[in-house]
Amino acid sequence: MSNVNVKRVKSSEIEFKDRLVSIQRVTKVTKGGRTFSFSAIVVVGNENGVVGHGLGKAKEVTSAIAKGIDDAKKNLVKVPVLKGTIPHEQTGRYSGAQVFIKPAAPGTGVIAGGAMRAVLESVGIKDVLAKSKGSSNPHSVVKATIDALVKLRDAHTIAELRGIDVNKVFNG
Repeated sequence: MSNVNVKRVKSSEIEFKDRLVSIQRVTKVTKGGRTFSFSAIVVVGNENGVVGHGLGKAKEVTSAIAKGIDDAKKNLVKVPVLKGTIPHEQTGRYSGAQVFIKPAAPGTGVIAGGAMRAVLESVGIKDVLAKSKGSSNPHSVVKATIDALVKLRDAHTIAELRGIDVNKVFNG
């Protein structure tokens, strides 16, 4: 995520909703038998353009989720949301997962699969079309979706970067 417009956000002053993306029971085989623990992928967001993801691992499910939420609050990013959708089409990649997100008309809803849906709803996007290609591993899909969202730029940002008026962005 070495992108110019990654806006980091401090988690202290915002109210977050967390969504559990997936939880796995992982087993470590030792001389004395099997040791079970849990790993949880969690997405947090304020449903107004701020989102983050985290991974928590622990012996119990509840503490794994709590650790995941804490981790998610440590890496938050700001995303431009325009009238409940995104400014433009965008692709994102992480490892083997590729995602494609496309703005949709009001009333369409979030058309997206499991891991992507959690991220998009946490950001506060109401209408979007999304497709996940390649790996369906929830870890990779969540990171690819956040990569695509981070790459989004609204007209104001582009106008600022080019040093021109916002109307000139559209008219050329």
